Amino acid sequence: MIIGFLLWSACTLLFLGFAVYARRSQQAVGFWANVKAPEVSDIKQYNRAVSNLWLIGAFVFELLGLPLLFARQNSPVFIISILGTVMLVLGMMIRYSFIEGRYRK
Repeated sequence: MIIGFLLWSACTLLFLGFAVYARRSQQAVGFWANVKAPEVSDIKQYNRAVSNLWLIGAFVFELLGLPLLFARQNSPVFIISILGTVMLVLGMMIRYSFIEGRYRK
């Protein structure tokens, strides 16, 4: 299950990459795939909020992957990772809608 955790951690690194890109970008970054970023009132604060969203998402996602290290294959414990990931994604989507509403022109 070590390989599974390493793959899970690779996805976490991808989330961290999104966070760094959002933090360093001079233009407003988008959250949704294939959707142009909204026009925002304060680009720096908006990008910081989106970056923090990705950072927290990456941290929680990595925590949700910890059962891959300790459980045996086909263990019912993996339901924690699966349902937790679904809840994380839904939470990130809801939080982004608040961020976008706050900074949209």
